[in-house]
Amino acid sequence: MPGLRKSLKNRHIQLIALGGAIGTGLFYGSSESIQLAGPSVLLAYLIGGAAIFLIVRALSEMSVEDPKAGAFSYYATRYWSKRAGFISGWNYWFNYILVSMVELAVVGSFVQYWFPAIPAWVSAAVFLVIITAMNLMGVSKFGEFEFWFAIIKIVAVIAMVVGGLAVIIAKLPTQSGIPASFANWFTIDGGFMPHGWLTHGADGTWSGLLMALVVVMFSFGGTELIGITAGETENPRVTIPKATNSIIWRILVFYVAALGVIMAVVPWNTIDGSSSPFVQIFDSVGVHAAAGILNFVCLTAVMSVYNSGLYANSRMLYSLAKQGNAPAYLARLDKRGVPRAGVLTSAAVTVIAVVVVFLWPEFAFNYLMSIATIAAFINWSMVMLTEMHFRKQVAAGNGPGRLAGMHGKEALDAIEFKLPGHVVTPYLVIAFQVMIAVLMCFSASYRIAVYAGVIWLVVLFVAYEVMSRVQNARLDAARAASKQYAKRQRQ
Repeated sequence: MPGLRKSLKNRHIQLIALGGAIGTGLFYGSSESIQLAGPSVLLAYLIGGAAIFLIVRALSEMSVEDPKAGAFSYYATRYWSKRAGFISGWNYWFNYILVSMVELAVVGSFVQYWFPAIPAWVSAAVFLVIITAMNLMGVSKFGEFEFWFAIIKIVAVIAMVVGGLAVIIAKLPTQSGIPASFANWFTIDGGFMPHGWLTHGADGTWSGLLMALVVVMFSFGGTELIGITAGETENPRVTIPKATNSIIWRILVFYVAALGVIMAVVPWNTIDGSSSPFVQIFDSVGVHAAAGILNFVCLTAVMSVYNSGLYANSRMLYSLAKQGNAPAYLARLDKRGVPRAGVLTSAAVTVIAVVVVFLWPEFAFNYLMSIATIAAFINWSMVMLTEMHFRKQVAAGNGPGRLAGMHGKEALDAIEFKLPGHVVTPYLVIAFQVMIAVLMCFSASYRIAVYAGVIWLVVLFVAYEVMSRVQNARLDAARAASKQYAKRQRQ
């Protein structure tokens, strides 16, 4: 029988990890966080980045010892319970379906920048077919495509940072008339923390560093893809730790350095979201070709997100089917080791979701994406909870591979890639996420996500109970039939 191929090389994993931190959330979404916190948004990215690093470290602790497709869904089933695996896996799958839906819905706007006559739905359909075909070619091809998608995004950000530094060092004149300088962080419109930690405005809205954290955390979605790839990585014991530990400098370079340079060149109070901050930095010194270049970069970023999403979802369905938490046909692999049924099923559901976006855009973006945003928090919380159960099972002698049979401190000490401060870290990260959820309730645009998240969890619990009862009823019927057959044989 064919199996998943361990074909992802170190360079693939490193660039997948790099690319996962860079998307339209950085290129366009950073405007909102800057408006909320001013220059102190740099602290928000550092704080949020530290939380994400610990979440991925917790996932990587398990991935290094037990590299399997489906990552945290498999780990939740193996070390916690079948119910936990069901909730974790289907939540992640649906989360990426919604993210893919929105990415494909907006791809048309990037294509129309050059070809306004092409309908948005045509662009969505073409890219969906192309990405689906790419995923059916095999995991090594997926890794190669993601490698080059990531290269484009990385080069774009580095070029912006270098270009911005050149403007600052050469003291080139800017459109605003304010000289480019890092001193602008502290001297423009209220200084470094113009809205403090949390400020209630006269218009009833909240701003400040803490509110910016809400936006910042959403921009880190996708970093957990490192764990999903572990089951198809050539040498996970070496590759996964390298990719995970690089998250810190990725955040420093691609978020803190990039936005720090932008706010040194472009006064932060002029970044209003009407265009990308990355376009504004070049527009401010008269380089107007930046909008077209960034449009191309964002187009590749959208393709990258959908490519990664379809890959992750097909592996998640494969893992769920192997656990008995999804239909058995999703566990089949083709001769290339690709869960073809998982790829095609995820793509088909995404088609339906994209149709919904085009027919009822306001409903889709206001309600369905609310579930996607809170689903990311559910994923991250499940990772931390699962890590605690993983350690309990390892200590009890039920660890994977070389840890099997070892007990107590000996077993825990033998874990190769340990989560820093594992005794308290899961509780701190979960408390941090609860704080973010509370802060979301302060904003009308995010409050609905919290309500949707609670409803979504109830739906998942009910779905598991229904599935479990149906499976038990079938098992009872099979046992009864077996007994009847045995009885007739004896007669």
